[in-house]
Amino acid sequence: MAQQAIIIDGHIDVPYRLHDSWVDVSSATAGGDFDYPRAKAGGLNAPFMSIYVPASLDNSAQSTQLAHTLIDSVEAIVYRAPEKFAIATSAAQVKRQFEQGLISLPMGMENGSPIQGDMQNLQVFYDRGIRYITLAHSQANHISDSSYDLRRKWKGLSPFGQKLITEMNNIGMLIDISHVSDDAFYQVIELTNTPVIASHSSLRHFTPGFERNMSDEMLTKLGNNGGIVMINFGSGFVTKEARQWRDGLSKFTQRIITEKGKDSDAAATAEQTYRAEHPYPYSSLAEVLDHIDYVVKLIGVEHVGIGSDFDGVGDTLPTGLKDVSAYPNLVQGLLDRDYSQQDIELILGKNFLRVWQQVEDYAAEH
Repeated sequence: MAQQAIIIDGHIDVPYRLHDSWVDVSSATAGGDFDYPRAKAGGLNAPFMSIYVPASLDNSAQSTQLAHTLIDSVEAIVYRAPEKFAIATSAAQVKRQFEQGLISLPMGMENGSPIQGDMQNLQVFYDRGIRYITLAHSQANHISDSSYDLRRKWKGLSPFGQKLITEMNNIGMLIDISHVSDDAFYQVIELTNTPVIASHSSLRHFTPGFERNMSDEMLTKLGNNGGIVMINFGSGFVTKEARQWRDGLSKFTQRIITEKGKDSDAAATAEQTYRAEHPYPYSSLAEVLDHIDYVVKLIGVEHVGIGSDFDGVGDTLPTGLKDVSAYPNLVQGLLDRDYSQQDIELILGKNFLRVWQQVEDYAAEH
């Protein structure tokens, strides 16, 4: 079924990976989680290329410059291999290119920092092909608070961020609430006239206290809004054991730095030492499926999708879901849990296409 259905992945960090260390992903690559042969093997048709801008560049011209550079890199992938890839800027284009046997490369901007408080930049990035914006990343920016940032600068959205929601609705830009604080999420839901997405988030039910994931109350609001949560595969998003391992590593590293100094050999090898004594508790395909099951039972199968975070979560991917060739494992897991073909097609891509079409339709009317 993976080869017959449209598979849309809401978040894959290929552009930043190539910016860091260039390889030709139109051919097989030794590292990373994505390349053309593996994508074809997995049945992946439309991976959203993440135009990721680190929070360290917020409030700088470099932020906007990097976003344009990463968009250029996606265009370059298509330019070098037009028989394999094509940019996609609409739901209809994804469907058309699927029929042509091409892998669509839609783009989403992770961190709204490059907007720089200028609505004209929203139009510029829309014109360049960006179709969703993750409002913030690891720190509050000029748009929104982040779930990772304890300062809560805006207590949700900034005044500019509130105006941006309306403009995103009107232009046909999907609103991505992954990474934002709970207050920002609820404010977005109140302001938006279109369904929203969580492009790569999982569920707080399985990771208590991890605000980056979504609570049951948030999921209920998301369902009422008509939006979708796209499940992140990273083990730290999937199980509390992986989160606790990360907390343990942080405490161990801090203790070594305090005792030996931050420039010591012991500090440099702290993670290797910790890993040797405490092997990383990779989550499993079954545990990823548990997240999908939970959404389906709480708000319905129409509100869940896939947002793997491939090439973005490093060496934390679950057993059975290590790269983009592994979607058939996910499909088989859903079949084994008695999901119908129709429901599996919704999860793999049709739910996202429905939301995207609704956002496009609203913009066409406004």
